[in-house]
Amino acid sequence: MDQQVTVFGAAYSVYVRSVRLALEEKNIPYRLNEIDVFAPGGPPAELLQRQPFGRIPAFEHRQDNAVFTLYETAAILRYVDEAFPGPQLQPAEPMRRARMNQLLSILDNYAYRTLVWDIYVERVSHPKEGVPSDEVRIAAALPLGRTCLDAISALMGAGPWLAGAHISLADLHAAAIFAYFMQTPEAGTLIRSHDGLQRWWQQIRQRDSLRRTVYPNE
Repeated sequence: MDQQVTVFGAAYSVYVRSVRLALEEKNIPYRLNEIDVFAPGGPPAELLQRQPFGRIPAFEHRQDNAVFTLYETAAILRYVDEAFPGPQLQPAEPMRRARMNQLLSILDNYAYRTLVWDIYVERVSHPKEGVPSDEVRIAAALPLGRTCLDAISALMGAGPWLAGAHISLADLHAAAIFAYFMQTPEAGTLIRSHDGLQRWWQQIRQRDSLRRTVYPNE
């Protein structure tokens, strides 16, 4: 069967990396078509044709003479797991799958902006660009950041993975977020009381999929 998978987006993106991690874990060959949505002029026309909201990633799966296109990270992640062979990245048991989906929702709705934009970008990214950290913004983000880690830690239970005994899409999405967040001094303070989450991070950061999708500034 002749097929080609393309991910449209930027290597620096948490959401692009989440999709790439899933493809890597499934051992699916793919091509990354680099698109910088922060370039002058905004999202290019090519991306807007694939993703009308100008967000990344967009996804394309060419198989024989058929072309399937998709956007929205959660939909892409589930498609990658369900459409391709390889290790299953979603629990088969309904309660575990519901827990995975709950964790994905927490990561999207609360953790991503708080841990990446409000803490990492302000503490690490902006100073690298010569922009002073916004200490007020960082301080304001810390309570929600702490709540996010408390919630994730509680839901993962005995682990060793976030949704149980096997790695899942929740782990991959969290890893893409934590790869930025853990570069900050605030991360060491916030995660200190969560032994299970610390073990999880040490475990997942060693996976080949993380090494093969390393961020440009990681």
